[in-house]
Amino acid sequence: MSEPTFDVRHLPRPEAYAELTASLDAILEGIDDEVAVMATIACVLHHGFGHLWTGFYRAVTPTLLRVGPYQGTLGCLEIAAGRGVCGTAAAERRTVIVADVHAFPGHIACDARSRSEIVVPVLDAAGAVRAVLDVDSDRLAAFDAEDARGLEALVARFLGPGVRGAGAGR
Repeated sequence: MSEPTFDVRHLPRPEAYAELTASLDAILEGIDDEVAVMATIACVLHHGFGHLWTGFYRAVTPTLLRVGPYQGTLGCLEIAAGRGVCGTAAAERRTVIVADVHAFPGHIACDARSRSEIVVPVLDAAGAVRAVLDVDSDRLAAFDAEDARGLEALVARFLGPGVRGAGAGR
């Protein structure tokens, strides 16, 4: 199999997310393993947009997130619900966009180069948090409502029946 090209940085965001979704549709056809899906989404998003860190934290208890499949430098291994951007998104069950992580109270710095972040919760059909998708950038204000819509749609589409992304709340 030839290596697919995922670089979509040259495209407007709606087109970029549409192209990555089409790639993921083809790659993940017939795959129902949640870890494999998370790993593939993290890889495609990370290389597609050239992010600093892209990955998932899985809810291992109602109050604890543990690092899952990701791309980038070493991530924090565990995050308590309610702590940092990931813990806040999980506790509040909403997408959180942070333009400047240094201005976010309680930000957890896993990589000192991180400047902005978006976190999308992955909810099951009953509304319980199964994971969060965390994306970090080395640029300030790298994420906006278009990214929230695109990432929420990816989460909803690829993480199984009954799984949906939470609506963006800022």
